[in-house]
Formats: sequence, C-alpha cells, structure tokens
Amino acid sequence: MGITASHSIEERRQQEQTRLDSLKTPAERNKWGQFATPPELALSLAQYAHTLMGNTPVRFLDPAIGTGSFFSALSQAFGPKDITAATGIELDPLFAQTAATLWEGRGLHVIKGDFTKQHPPVQPFNLVLTNPPYVRHHHLAAEDKDRLKAQLMRSLQLDISGLAGLYCYFLLLCHDWMEQQGLAIWLIPSEFMDVNYGVTLRRYLTEHVTLLHIHRFCPTDVQFTDALVSSAVVVFRKAPPPAAHAARFSFAGPIEHPQTEAQVPLETLRRSRKWTQFPGTPTVNHTGELTLGDIFAIKRGLATGSNSFFILTEEDINDRHIPHQFMKPILPGPRHLTCDIIDALPNGAPDVSPRLYLLDCNEPEDRIKATWPRFFEYLKAGKAQKTHEAYLTSHRAPWYSQEQRPPAPFLCTYMGRSRNGKHPFRFIWNRSQATAHNVYLMLYPTGPLRAALKAHPELHVRVFEALQRITPSQMLSEGRVYGGGLHKVEPKELAQIPARGVLDSVETYVRIEEQLPMFT
Repeated sequence: MGITASHSIEERRQQEQTRLDSLKTPAERNKWGQFATPPELALSLAQYAHTLMGNTPVRFLDPAIGTGSFFSALSQAFGPKDITAATGIELDPLFAQTAATLWEGRGLHVIKGDFTKQHPPVQPFNLVLTNPPYVRHHHLAAEDKDRLKAQLMRSLQLDISGLAGLYCYFLLLCHDWMEQQGLAIWLIPSEFMDVNYGVTLRRYLTEHVTLLHIHRFCPTDVQFTDALVSSAVVVFRKAPPPAAHAARFSFAGPIEHPQTEAQVPLETLRRSRKWTQFPGTPTVNHTGELTLGDIFAIKRGLATGSNSFFILTEEDINDRHIPHQFMKPILPGPRHLTCDIIDALPNGAPDVSPRLYLLDCNEPEDRIKATWPRFFEYLKAGKAQKTHEAYLTSHRAPWYSQEQRPPAPFLCTYMGRSRNGKHPFRFIWNRSQATAHNVYLMLYPTGPLRAALKAHPELHVRVFEALQRITPSQMLSEGRVYGGGLHKVEPKELAQIPARGVLDSVETYVRIEEQLPMFT
C-alpha cells in the first residue's frame, strides 16, 4: 500500500472512529473498555516495532483491532511487502464491520468475535501490537472469569486474581498465538506494575518471556482523553529470559526519547512489590522494619451505598423528623476541610462546615412505622428510589443500617493530586466523635501506641506531627497513580510506610520500649 493511499484510509478511519464512539455513551464505552489509541501514539509504537524487528517479514496480530489504528500505523512504518500476514479480532460487530470495510483488499483479515474464545492458529504470529480492552473486573461475569482463569491454568499454569482486568487475560492468553522469538508490544494500564492482582502478570514477564522494555507515560500526560488511566508500553519477546538479564525501564516523554531510563536486573524485578519505582532509585526494602501497619489498624472509611440518602444535614434531619438517636456525626469530604485538625463541639460533632450526619438504624421497619411515622415515610421514599436494592444496602440487615466504623483519631485522604510539589495526601487529626466515609483511610492506634496514647493523651499532637512529616516520595512509592496525576493509596499500601518517625516522636516523650517491648 502506498503512503498516499495509507494516509487517505487513515483519515477515513479516524472519521469512522469518531462516528462509532459517538454511538455509545462514555459509560457504555467504559463497560466495553473501548478507548481509542491516539494515531500519533499508534504510529510511534509501530515505528518502534520496526526498529526492533528490522527487515524481518511481519505476521501481525491485533486481538482488539477496533477500526484498525495499529494496522494503519504498521502500514506506514513498514514497507508494503514487509507485512506478509495480518489478522485483527474484534468483539464489537460495528467496529469489526467498519475495519473489514476500511481495509478490504489491503491484507487485513478481520475476525468478528471474542478473542478469548478463539483457537490459536496453526501458524502463529511474530508481532503482536495492540491496545486491549480496559474492562474492569466488576464488568466481567463470574462465569467468564472462571472460564478465563481455567484457560490460563491450562495454557501457562498460572493462577490469576479475580480482580484482574480483561487486559491481563488478553496479554497472557496471547502467548499461545505467538511464535518463538516473536515480539509483543502492549499498550496497557500501568496499574499492573503495583497492584496485588498484577502479580501474575509480573511473574509472566519475568519468568515466561524475555522482558525488553517498559515505558511508563507521565501520569499528567493522559494518553486517552476519555479514560482516567495512566498507561504503559510493555515490550517482550516470546523466549525464556537469559541469565543475568536486565530490562529497560523508562519514564515520561515518547518511548523513543524518554526523559529518564535505567536497566533493571530481572532478579531485582522478581523481588520488587512495585515496579513504578523504576527507573528511579529503588525504595528501601522495609523487611523487618516497623511500619504504620504495625502500630495502626488501617481501614477504609465506611461505604454507605448512597451518600445522598444516608448523609444528611441538620436541616434535612429536622425536616424529615428523623430521630437524632439514629444519626451519627460524619466528616464532609476533604475539600470542605479548611484545617487538618478537627475540633469537637460540646456534643462531639466536628466543628466544620457543612455539619453532616449519617443515618444508621437497626430498628425493624414495623416498629419505625408505629413509633416514628415521618421517619418511616423517608425510608419509603428511599425504597421508591430503589436505594434498598443497591449492592451494599441489599447485603445489610436492615438495609438502612451501616457497617461499623467508630471515630478514628487520625485520618488520611484516600486520593489526591500532586501539583507544584504539593503533597497529594493529607493526614488529619480528628478530635471529634465523627466517623468518616470512604474518601478517607482511618488509622486506629493499636498495641503499644494505643497504650501510650491512653496513658499520655498529650502525645496525640506528636503522633500527628510525625504523620505530617511523612514525605510525598514515601507515600507515592507505596501508592498508585492514575491519569491526570491522580494518586491513590489503599489501606495495605499505607500500612507499608515506615513508622520509625512516629515511634521516635513518642519515645522522646515516654520510654515506650520499656513498657511494651514490641518496639525494641
């Protein structure tokens, strides 16, 4: 195919891509995992493939072809006679038909169907270049997860978490479609580098194939304008890794000219829980060192199932005649907190604005109806809105009761953005009797720290100041990052932060080691 013809079809392809995207709402495309690859990025990766393959004749596979963005890019990066075979598989019938029509007579064979249900060909492929569907695990049916897990066990003897997204299954199942020494270039979310459910994928990349390169885009440079996801390019060959192999890790900028890069030994990768620390200086191995998880029980704030129904203002409570014994004070979201120290009013409620309360009642409905008829009307209104049928509420008895999250003296925001060197997370000293919902992590002192705080309440301020001294780099090394520079930290990740600074601040005041030897 000539360059002019290729560009002409590419223009039509982009127009068709825009048309097809407009037929679905963002929520529908999210459920399908359909996020179109920017043409410039597709061409960059195709050119990178050409650099790695040289003049080797290409047998190309894209298991999520879409409208054919990677085939178009490949046709521009390689010579017309270099692509000897090309196959694309597409589940969405509209996209499959469009790709088949666009590339008719151009050498692309389009298969309409689910890649995970296809049988590998007799003659495998030597180049996989793709952006697989980013379908979150909760959009996968239980029977599909069971089928996919069984396929991976048969093919690679690998077990995978049920929390893995569809892209993980795509990458692993594609192993049987590749020839030995074949090259694979995958554009996937970078989350697999850190999360627990990425362990299987990381194991595959260090044990079953030769990992060549992982390039991680800067989180503020979102590759997909309609997806809040930080992306990575994963490049490997289907071949056992050589002894003493090292993989190239790079970060930010284009893959051809990254801002920073390093060679990371395979053994280092196998020992590392988080790969996003590369190509920077690896974080210190905290094995044997006390962490926040050793001195705090760290839990997510409570999930109500419907904040708009269960979290109310004082005015709402009075208007609906809800008995005050069924309302607990709860903190508003972090953006409403102008100070990191929350003082209490005489009744224990937080001295903040807005002042909010959480509906939490264990009384049966017939008693509520007889005793508090106006409150019962509010519950009826919630039922009319199907509030009681939501996942969380339907698993509670009664549905208008809440999980137990007593007030925690210390909190950490769950998400945040890092701009101009600003710390993306906030630690908060909660001196009130307010609980918190799931935009916060709740830190409950345990063991010796709890005993010390009980004996010496004045130590709370020292613990709080020590938590505030935890550096952004410490937090970011344990947390995860999404597109647009959005950072998130889960309870287990926060629990990995070294606790020495907190303990030192306590031990300067009271010799805690003598009282409770856990800290020695």
